[in-house]
Amino acid sequence: MSRREEGVAWWQRGWVVAAAVIAGGTLIGLAVPVAFRSDPKGPPTAARTTVQVGQLVSAPQVSLDDVAWRDFHGVVLPYSAQDGPRELDGADQNLARGFARTPRGALLAAIHITVRASMQWGPEVFDPTIDQQVIGPDADALLAATRETYERHRGDRRDGAALGRGYVVLEGFRWQGYSPVAASVDLVSAGPGDSDVTVRAATRIQVHWHNNDWRVVAPPGGTWAGAAAPVDSPDGYVRFPSGGG
Repeated sequence: MSRREEGVAWWQRGWVVAAAVIAGGTLIGLAVPVAFRSDPKGPPTAARTTVQVGQLVSAPQVSLDDVAWRDFHGVVLPYSAQDGPRELDGADQNLARGFARTPRGALLAAIHITVRASMQWGPEVFDPTIDQQVIGPDADALLAATRETYERHRGDRRDGAALGRGYVVLEGFRWQGYSPVAASVDLVSAGPGDSDVTVRAATRIQVHWHNNDWRVVAPPGGTWAGAAAPVDSPDGYVRFPSGGG
C-alpha cells in the first residue's frame, strides 16, 4: 500500500512547525502554513479515530529514563533497546522498524515514522517509509503530496537528493489515548521562526498495530494541516529529557 505528505523540519518565513514527527517538520516536525489554522488557539484535531474512546487508556505511564537520543540528519530522536526501533536499515539508518506493543513502543513509532515520512530527507527515505509504515484510506494521498512538495522545493538539487538537515527539536508529548491496538498522541516540536523567534506546534498522530508492528495512520486528506496547531509552550505536556528538548 502506498502513502503521502509534507516535510519534516522545513523552515520558511511565515510557516509554523508541526510535528513530527514531526514531524511532520519533524515532528516531528512537519511544516504547515499558519493560514491552514482555523483556530490558532485550539488543539489539533483528527477526523478519524482508530478505536472507540472507551477502549483507550487516556494517559499510560511512559518512562524515558533509559532512552538514548541520537542524531538523525539534524533531528535528535529517541531510541530504546527494549521498545524500538529494533531494525534500522542502511548506513544512515533511514528506515526504522520493530516497535514493541507497549505505550512507549507506540510513542517511539509515532516519532520515528512521522519524522522519516518528511519530504526533507528525499524520496529514498520518505517513499519506503510511507509505503511500508503508513496505513489508512489517505496513505496514497499522503505519499503523492509528499512527492509533489519535494519536487517543488528540490530546486537545482539532483533528483532524489535530501533538502538539507532538520532544525526541529522535540519538546514533549501528551496522550489522547492508548490501547494495544491503537494509540493517539500529540507531539510538540519547536524550531526557528521569523526574527529568530522560536515557534512551536502540536501534531496529533495516530498509530495502529498492524502486521506485528505499529504503523502511522495517514492524516485526513493526506495532509498534516488539519492535525496540527501552534502552541505557545510545552507546558502541560510530558517533557522529553534534555536529549530531545
